[in-house]
Amino acid sequence: MTITQGNTEVARALRALADDRSSVRLRAALAVGTAPDPRFVDTLVERCASEPEFFVRDMLTWALARHPVSVTLPVLVRAVRSDRAQARSQALHTLSKIGDRRAWPAITRSLLSDADDEVARSAWRAAVVLVPEGEEDTLAAALVTQLGRGERETQQSLSRALVALGEVIVPALRAATAVSDPRVHAHALATERLLRDPDAGFEYAIEEAKRVVALGGSGRQGR
Repeated sequence: MTITQGNTEVARALRALADDRSSVRLRAALAVGTAPDPRFVDTLVERCASEPEFFVRDMLTWALARHPVSVTLPVLVRAVRSDRAQARSQALHTLSKIGDRRAWPAITRSLLSDADDEVARSAWRAAVVLVPEGEEDTLAAALVTQLGRGERETQQSLSRALVALGEVIVPALRAATAVSDPRVHAHALATERLLRDPDAGFEYAIEEAKRVVALGGSGRQGR
């Protein structure tokens, strides 16, 4: 293939990624991931920031993960600082899938407490994947500041992220049960319950924790 032909193929693929039809965009993302080319990376990240269909975004993330980390990492790190919530969320999601810990400095406290729930949830998931060994307790301390936040889905995401860190979360959780906010207290108890009994399920754990808080108990299990 000549250079001109190669450029033509790239241009065609880039146009397809912006096609009005989601099926065309999906096929284009699959094609780009099947034959990675650094010239696609900027466009893939940009499409992640605006793509309305979940299944297409997922394919875009897969395509990015197929490219060299040395190329994708700087672009994704810039994207997590975007003014657009979807750009931040999708960049964080992609970083969690790539799993290269060199991205850890990009996971800031501001992202972990982002005002947009989807961004925060993506940051929590990325953080537990990327956190360097020995910094888990610092991450746990940052995550517990978000206890009680949002609706059930957001709370469940936070609990899962905390539980993924393991026993290191216990001191931070127990400190959180001392606060006066019953939502925070119940969420901390539910998360500790899930750590001890992963099969309990979040719905059961949070309802049981709310009952304990309402009755004025700590709900702590003995060791």
